[in-house]
Amino acid sequence: MQCSALRKNGHVVIKGRPCKIVDMSTSKTGKHGHAKVHLVALDIFTGKKYEDLSPSTHNMDVPNVYRKEYQLLDVTDDGFLSLMDEDGSTKDDVKLPDGEIGDKIERMFREEEKDCNVTVLTSMGEQCCMDVKEAPQGK
Repeated sequence: MQCSALRKNGHVVIKGRPCKIVDMSTSKTGKHGHAKVHLVALDIFTGKKYEDLSPSTHNMDVPNVYRKEYQLLDVTDDGFLSLMDEDGSTKDDVKLPDGEIGDKIERMFREEEKDCNVTVLTSMGEQCCMDVKEAPQGK
């Protein structure tokens, strides 16, 4: 995708990492230069901040980011989530995230014993659990 077509809150690949654009500005240049686009983006998996400056005519890679919700079946002892999607297939290769979201999953699942749905973000062969919420109770 051309730099000038990128938008804030869109996704872009910077230094080989899928990032979400949090800020961008375009600078005009002198008589014979090209306009430059300054991007500030956060890695969607690590939250690390990246910056990039490139001509607005440059093409940049845009990652395909998939967001999918799974039902949480179990949290294994070695820190993986056992998940099930709508069609009943299970997925056991998503790690329990560190930090706040991981603690929240543990608390909701183990202590409060609630049915949980977790949101998994997948992009460029990487995946991570982004969010957890209580599953709507079916009547």
